[in-house]
Amino acid sequence: MRRIFLSFLAFSALVLPVVAQAQAFPTRPVRIVCPFPPGGGVDITARALANELAKQLGQPVTVENKPGAGGNIAAADVAKSAPDGHTLFLTLNALHAISPVLYSKLPFDAIKDFAFVTTLVRFNNVLVVPSTAPAKTVQDLVAQAKAEPGKLTFASSGNGTNLHLTGELFKSMAGIDIQHVPYKGSAPAMTDLLGGRVTMMFETIPAAIAQVRSGKLRALGVTGAARSPLFPEVPTVADSGLAGFEVQSWYGVVAPAATPREVVARLNAEAVKAANGREFRDRLEPLGFGILTGTPERMLEMVKADAARWAPIVKASGARID
Repeated sequence: MRRIFLSFLAFSALVLPVVAQAQAFPTRPVRIVCPFPPGGGVDITARALANELAKQLGQPVTVENKPGAGGNIAAADVAKSAPDGHTLFLTLNALHAISPVLYSKLPFDAIKDFAFVTTLVRFNNVLVVPSTAPAKTVQDLVAQAKAEPGKLTFASSGNGTNLHLTGELFKSMAGIDIQHVPYKGSAPAMTDLLGGRVTMMFETIPAAIAQVRSGKLRALGVTGAARSPLFPEVPTVADSGLAGFEVQSWYGVVAPAATPREVVARLNAEAVKAANGREFRDRLEPLGFGILTGTPERMLEMVKADAARWAPIVKASGARID
């Protein structure tokens, strides 16, 4: 009995502090780091999540925009932060599946340096041009690019982002020569697109919808397997002459790698509850986001599946950043 009692005390000494830590979390304001400037899809999602988590956790939840290097600056900041659950990262699949192949050096390990919490939303992108552009269809745009090789440009939210690689995939499958122009986020890229300083852009539907509906941009094709209910009149890129073209993106939440499992479990439960709540859905679904939540394990599986798909595309494109 004495041996059993001592074993119980030893077990309690190891487990109870961790349980207490999870129960006490959070003990101060929570920071959600956003890898892009205000105004884009990642920022919209981060702020919607922060609003719900603040109510559920009983602590202020702030969003800190830290753009640059296709999101890698923000990712490195989070990877080096204290692993106590008070610093979170509103991430996207490209940062974990594409950046490790695209960049010759990264200041973090895209898998090992993070504790995966949950995916939040998924969405398709849309190919847009200024409303004054001569191209009325994807076929028109491809024909123009072939007639003027090397002269047309496509903007993106940064090197290595999903929007960048979607453009590279389009370039490869269409057999055209168009020049990539990276920006520090979707908002500045959109500004130059509206001003006619770049030819085209693959943008997330949530970030592009207002400009398309206002008539400032023309949507030529969506990247999903089917038409978007928000743009029912716009065909898919695949149905516009590029059979097999399909790109879907998602955003999710991660924390620093050594965050205790119990805290990750708490964060998962709260983030899943927030994303499936009415206020979050009412804010994001009209913009073209679909709710996509799950376990930390499922999120990691999705990252690995995306990496397997995008690695050969990155290599075939010849894109490489030192």
